Amino acid sequence: MSTQIHPTAIVAQEAKLADGVCVGAYSIIGPNVVLNENVKIHPHVVIEGHTTLGARTEVFPFAVLGLAPQNAHYKGEPSTLEIGEACTIREHATIHPGTEKGGMRTTVGNHCYIMIGVHIGHDCHVGNFVTMANNATLGGHVTVGDYANIGGLAAIHQFVRIGPFAMISGTAGVNEDVIPFGTVMAMRGKLGGLNIIGMKRRGFARQDIHDLRNAYKLLAKDQVGTFSERLQKINSLYGECNPVKELLAFIEQYPERALCLPTEDWEYELEESEEKTRATVV
Repeated sequence: MSTQIHPTAIVAQEAKLADGVCVGAYSIIGPNVVLNENVKIHPHVVIEGHTTLGARTEVFPFAVLGLAPQNAHYKGEPSTLEIGEACTIREHATIHPGTEKGGMRTTVGNHCYIMIGVHIGHDCHVGNFVTMANNATLGGHVTVGDYANIGGLAAIHQFVRIGPFAMISGTAGVNEDVIPFGTVMAMRGKLGGLNIIGMKRRGFARQDIHDLRNAYKLLAKDQVGTFSERLQKINSLYGECNPVKELLAFIEQYPERALCLPTEDWEYELEESEEKTRATVV
Protein backbone atom coordinates (compact mmCIF):
# COMPACT_ATOMS: atom_id res chain seq x y z
CA MET A 1 0.00 0.00 0.00
CA SER A 2 1.46 3.36 -1.02
CA THR A 3 1.92 6.39 1.21
CA GLN A 4 -0.78 9.06 0.85
CA ILE A 5 -0.06 12.72 1.65
CA HIS A 6 -2.76 15.35 1.18
CA PRO A 7 -1.61 18.23 -1.06
CA THR A 8 -2.15 20.76 1.74
CA ALA A 9 -0.10 18.82 4.31
CA ILE A 10 3.45 19.97 5.08
CA VAL A 11 5.83 17.02 5.42
CA ALA A 12 9.53 17.72 5.83
CA GLN A 13 11.75 15.99 3.27
CA GLU A 14 13.83 14.46 6.08
CA ALA A 15 10.82 12.83 7.75
CA LYS A 16 10.66 9.04 7.44
CA LEU A 17 7.30 7.67 6.30
CA ALA A 18 6.87 3.92 5.86
CA ASP A 19 4.52 2.17 3.44
CA GLY A 20 0.84 2.75 3.97
CA VAL A 21 1.16 6.00 5.93
CA CYS A 22 -1.69 8.46 5.39
CA VAL A 23 -1.27 12.17 6.22
CA GLY A 24 -4.43 14.29 6.19
CA ALA A 25 -5.08 17.84 5.10
CA TYR A 26 -3.13 20.69 6.73
CA SER A 27 -1.15 18.39 9.00
CA ILE A 28 2.51 19.20 9.73
CA ILE A 29 5.19 16.52 10.02
CA GLY A 30 8.64 17.67 11.15
CA PRO A 31 12.05 16.58 9.83
CA ASN A 32 12.93 14.21 12.70
CA VAL A 33 9.60 12.36 12.73
CA VAL A 34 9.32 8.63 11.97
CA LEU A 35 5.92 7.21 11.00
CA ASN A 36 5.90 3.43 10.71
CA GLU A 37 3.69 1.22 8.55
CA ASN A 38 0.02 2.14 8.14
CA VAL A 39 0.07 5.08 10.54
CA LYS A 40 -2.93 7.31 9.89
CA ILE A 41 -2.68 11.05 10.56
CA HIS A 42 -5.98 12.93 10.33
CA PRO A 43 -6.21 16.58 9.21
CA HIS A 44 -4.76 19.42 11.32
CA VAL A 45 -2.31 17.29 13.32
CA VAL A 46 1.14 18.63 14.32
CA ILE A 47 3.99 16.19 14.92
CA GLU A 48 7.42 17.66 15.58
CA GLY A 49 10.64 16.85 17.40
CA HIS A 50 12.35 13.45 17.52
CA THR A 51 9.03 11.59 17.51
CA THR A 52 8.36 8.01 16.45
CA LEU A 53 4.91 6.45 15.93
CA GLY A 54 4.52 2.68 15.79
CA ALA A 55 2.69 0.80 13.08
CA ARG A 56 -1.09 1.22 12.78
CA THR A 57 -1.27 4.10 15.24
CA GLU A 58 -3.99 6.64 14.42
CA VAL A 59 -3.89 10.34 15.38
CA PHE A 60 -7.03 12.49 15.21
CA PRO A 61 -7.39 16.21 14.36
CA PHE A 62 -5.66 18.91 16.40
CA ALA A 63 -3.48 16.53 18.39
CA VAL A 64 0.01 17.91 18.99
CA LEU A 65 2.89 15.50 19.51
CA GLY A 66 6.58 16.08 20.19
CA LEU A 67 6.70 19.85 20.69
CA ALA A 68 8.92 21.32 23.43
CA PRO A 69 7.98 20.16 26.95
CA GLN A 70 6.47 22.53 29.48
CA ASN A 71 9.63 22.74 31.55
CA ALA A 72 11.44 25.99 32.36
CA HIS A 73 14.81 24.21 32.26
CA TYR A 74 14.38 22.78 28.76
CA LYS A 75 16.86 24.36 26.35
CA GLY A 76 16.04 22.58 23.11
CA GLU A 77 17.88 19.31 23.77
CA PRO A 78 17.08 16.61 21.16
CA SER A 79 14.95 14.52 23.49
CA THR A 80 12.59 11.88 22.15
CA LEU A 81 8.96 10.82 22.14
CA GLU A 82 8.24 7.18 21.31
CA ILE A 83 4.66 5.99 20.77
CA GLY A 84 3.97 2.29 20.24
CA GLU A 85 1.89 0.29 17.81
CA ALA A 86 -1.88 0.35 17.31
CA CYS A 87 -2.48 3.35 19.57
CA THR A 88 -5.43 5.70 19.19
CA ILE A 89 -4.76 9.37 19.98
CA ARG A 90 -7.88 11.48 19.87
CA GLU A 91 -8.53 15.17 19.24
CA HIS A 92 -6.51 17.87 21.07
CA ALA A 93 -4.28 15.40 22.91
CA THR A 94 -0.78 16.68 23.70
CA ILE A 95 2.26 14.48 24.39
CA HIS A 96 5.67 15.99 25.12
CA PRO A 97 9.19 14.54 24.76
CA GLY A 98 11.64 14.08 27.62
CA THR A 99 14.07 16.43 29.34
CA GLU A 100 17.74 16.18 30.34
CA LYS A 101 16.92 15.60 34.02
CA GLY A 102 14.34 12.93 33.20
CA GLY A 103 16.30 10.70 30.83
CA MET A 104 15.52 12.60 27.60
CA ARG A 105 12.69 10.21 26.71
CA THR A 106 8.90 9.96 26.92
CA THR A 107 7.29 6.65 25.98
CA VAL A 108 3.77 5.39 25.31
CA GLY A 109 3.32 1.63 24.87
CA ASN A 110 1.28 -0.42 22.41
CA HIS A 111 -2.52 -0.49 22.07
CA CYS A 112 -3.10 2.61 24.22
CA TYR A 113 -6.31 4.61 23.91
CA ILE A 114 -5.66 8.31 24.51
CA MET A 115 -8.92 10.27 24.47
CA ILE A 116 -9.77 13.91 23.75
CA GLY A 117 -7.70 16.56 25.50
CA VAL A 118 -5.37 14.17 27.33
CA HIS A 119 -1.98 15.57 28.31
CA ILE A 120 1.08 13.35 28.84
CA GLY A 121 3.94 15.43 30.21
CA HIS A 122 7.68 15.13 29.72
CA ASP A 123 9.58 12.02 30.83
CA CYS A 124 6.41 9.99 31.39
CA HIS A 125 6.40 6.26 30.70
CA VAL A 126 3.00 4.79 29.86
CA GLY A 127 2.66 0.99 29.54
CA ASN A 128 0.68 -1.16 27.13
CA PHE A 129 -3.13 -1.25 26.82
CA VAL A 130 -3.51 1.89 28.94
CA THR A 131 -6.72 3.92 28.60
CA MET A 132 -6.79 7.62 29.47
CA ALA A 133 -10.22 9.29 29.29
CA ASN A 134 -11.00 12.86 28.25
CA ASN A 135 -8.75 15.56 29.70
CA ALA A 136 -6.82 13.25 32.01
CA THR A 137 -3.38 14.67 32.79
CA LEU A 138 0.00 13.18 33.64
CA GLY A 139 2.51 15.59 35.14
CA GLY A 140 6.17 15.06 34.30
CA HIS A 141 8.00 11.85 35.22
CA VAL A 142 4.82 9.79 35.82
CA THR A 143 4.94 6.02 35.29
CA VAL A 144 1.73 4.15 34.35
CA GLY A 145 1.63 0.34 34.34
CA ASP A 146 0.04 -1.94 31.75
CA TYR A 147 -3.78 -2.08 31.53
CA ALA A 148 -4.25 0.88 33.88
CA ASN A 149 -7.36 3.04 33.36
CA ILE A 150 -7.31 6.77 34.15
CA GLY A 151 -10.69 8.50 34.23
CA GLY A 152 -11.67 11.80 32.69
CA LEU A 153 -10.25 14.97 34.29
CA ALA A 154 -8.03 12.94 36.61
CA ALA A 155 -4.73 14.64 37.42
CA ILE A 156 -1.63 12.62 38.28
CA HIS A 157 1.10 14.58 40.08
CA GLN A 158 4.73 14.59 38.97
CA PHE A 159 6.82 11.50 39.78
CA VAL A 160 3.80 9.41 40.85
CA ARG A 161 3.65 5.72 39.87
CA ILE A 162 0.37 4.12 38.83
CA GLY A 163 0.60 0.33 39.14
CA PRO A 164 -0.56 -2.16 36.49
CA PHE A 165 -4.33 -2.83 36.29
CA ALA A 166 -5.10 0.16 38.56
CA MET A 167 -8.27 2.19 38.07
CA ILE A 168 -8.26 5.96 38.70
CA SER A 169 -11.72 7.49 38.82
CA GLY A 170 -12.68 10.63 36.95
CA THR A 171 -11.69 13.95 38.59
CA ALA A 172 -9.36 12.21 41.06
CA GLY A 173 -6.25 14.11 42.08
CA VAL A 174 -3.45 11.64 42.76
CA ASN A 175 -0.22 12.75 44.44
CA GLU A 176 0.90 9.41 45.90
CA ASP A 177 1.78 6.07 44.32
CA VAL A 178 -1.14 3.75 43.53
CA ILE A 179 -0.55 0.02 44.04
CA PRO A 180 -1.17 -2.51 41.24
CA PHE A 181 -4.86 -3.51 40.97
CA GLY A 182 -5.89 -0.58 43.23
CA THR A 183 -8.82 1.75 42.63
CA VAL A 184 -8.71 5.44 43.52
CA MET A 185 -12.12 7.00 44.05
CA ALA A 186 -11.79 10.23 46.05
CA MET A 187 -11.22 13.76 44.79
CA ARG A 188 -7.97 13.73 46.76
CA GLY A 189 -7.15 10.21 45.85
CA LYS A 190 -7.49 7.55 48.49
CA LEU A 191 -7.50 3.86 47.76
CA GLY A 192 -11.09 2.69 47.37
CA GLY A 193 -10.59 -1.05 47.05
CA LEU A 194 -9.30 -3.39 44.36
CA ASN A 195 -10.04 -3.48 40.65
CA ILE A 196 -11.69 -6.93 40.93
CA ILE A 197 -13.84 -6.47 37.83
CA GLY A 198 -10.77 -5.66 35.75
CA MET A 199 -8.94 -8.71 37.09
CA LYS A 200 -11.87 -10.99 36.20
CA ARG A 201 -12.05 -9.54 32.71
CA ARG A 202 -8.35 -10.30 32.24
CA GLY A 203 -8.75 -13.90 33.34
CA PHE A 204 -7.10 -13.86 36.75
CA ALA A 205 -7.61 -17.06 38.73
CA ARG A 206 -10.30 -17.08 41.41
CA GLN A 207 -7.79 -18.10 44.09
CA ASP A 208 -5.41 -15.27 43.12
CA ILE A 209 -8.23 -12.75 43.45
CA HIS A 210 -9.18 -14.23 46.83
CA ASP A 211 -5.57 -14.08 48.10
CA LEU A 212 -5.09 -10.53 46.84
CA ARG A 213 -8.29 -9.41 48.58
CA ASN A 214 -7.07 -10.89 51.88
CA ALA A 215 -3.66 -9.27 51.41
CA TYR A 216 -5.36 -5.93 50.81
CA LYS A 217 -7.31 -6.27 54.06
CA LEU A 218 -4.06 -6.84 55.96
CA LEU A 219 -2.46 -3.88 54.23
CA ALA A 220 -5.38 -1.61 55.12
CA LYS A 221 -5.46 -2.51 58.84
CA ASP A 222 -3.02 0.20 59.81
CA GLN A 223 -3.84 -0.24 63.51
CA VAL A 224 -2.44 -3.79 63.66
CA GLY A 225 1.37 -3.80 63.80
CA THR A 226 3.76 -1.65 61.84
CA PHE A 227 3.55 -1.31 58.08
CA SER A 228 6.69 -3.42 57.70
CA GLU A 229 5.23 -6.15 59.91
CA ARG A 230 2.05 -6.22 57.85
CA LEU A 231 4.07 -6.61 54.65
CA GLN A 232 5.98 -9.51 56.19
CA LYS A 233 2.72 -11.17 57.20
CA ILE A 234 1.29 -10.72 53.70
CA ASN A 235 4.41 -12.29 52.24
CA SER A 236 4.30 -15.27 54.61
CA LEU A 237 0.60 -15.95 54.00
CA TYR A 238 0.17 -15.10 50.32
CA GLY A 239 3.70 -14.74 48.96
CA GLU A 240 3.18 -17.48 46.38
CA CYS A 241 0.28 -15.61 44.74
CA ASN A 242 1.52 -13.78 41.63
CA PRO A 243 -0.65 -10.65 42.01
CA VAL A 244 0.46 -10.39 45.66
CA LYS A 245 4.09 -10.80 44.55
CA GLU A 246 3.59 -7.91 42.12
CA LEU A 247 2.01 -5.76 44.84
CA LEU A 248 4.89 -6.43 47.27
CA ALA A 249 7.54 -5.84 44.60
CA PHE A 250 5.88 -2.52 43.72
CA ILE A 251 6.06 -1.36 47.36
CA GLU A 252 9.58 -2.69 47.97
CA GLN A 253 11.00 -0.99 44.88
CA TYR A 254 10.76 2.41 46.61
CA PRO A 255 10.01 1.68 50.28
CA GLU A 256 10.53 5.31 51.31
CA ARG A 257 7.69 6.61 49.10
CA ALA A 258 4.23 7.39 50.42
CA LEU A 259 1.45 5.09 49.25
CA CYS A 260 -2.09 5.99 48.32
CA LEU A 261 -4.01 4.15 51.07
CA PRO A 262 -7.67 3.79 52.13
CA THR A 263 -9.53 6.19 54.39
CA GLU A 264 -10.45 5.29 57.96
CA ASP A 265 -13.69 3.77 56.61
CA TRP A 266 -11.73 1.18 54.60
CA GLU A 267 -13.85 -1.77 55.81
CA TYR A 268 -17.07 -0.13 54.64
CA GLU A 269 -15.47 0.90 51.34
CA LEU A 270 -14.21 -2.63 50.68
CA GLU A 271 -17.60 -4.15 51.43
CA GLU A 272 -19.31 -1.61 49.16
CA SER A 273 -16.74 -2.28 46.41
CA GLU A 274 -17.34 -6.03 46.64
CA GLU A 275 -21.12 -5.54 46.53
CA LYS A 276 -20.76 -3.50 43.34
CA THR A 277 -18.48 -6.17 41.88
CA ARG A 278 -21.00 -8.94 42.59
CA ALA A 279 -23.86 -6.89 41.15
CA THR A 280 -21.88 -6.15 37.98
CA VAL A 281 -20.81 -9.76 37.47
CA VAL A 282 -24.35 -11.06 38.03
